[in-house]
Amino acid sequence: QVQLVESGGGLVQAGGSLRLSCAASGSIFSINAMGWYRQAPGKQRELVAAITSRGSTNYADSVKGRFTISRDHAKNTVYLQMNSLKPEDTAVYYCKLVFNGLRENWGQGTQVTVSS
Repeated sequence: QVQLVESGGGLVQAGGSLRLSCAASGSIFSINAMGWYRQAPGKQRELVAAITSRGSTNYADSVKGRFTISRDHAKNTVYLQMNSLKPEDTAVYYCKLVFNGLRENWGQGTQVTVSS
């Protein structure tokens, strides 16, 4: 069984920063990619940022230049550094793991609220 534990969400003022973490544990033999998605009320879940096993990254246009995704291979942990936060970044952020071929697992979600 594979588990994802997210942390780092919270309430921050516009222009502030937060760092999200997602630690994966369990029967993981290989990781293809890890990423962060978000879902705001009344909207569909959308990709925020992803990083492959080779270190290639992909960002949503709305967060380019403000968010940075990184990964600690030894700890099976992915981070999302979020700077210059805006009220429209308010959402529940979910971690996603693609591992052992094409298996997928999702974290429980962490709330990020940006006040204006």
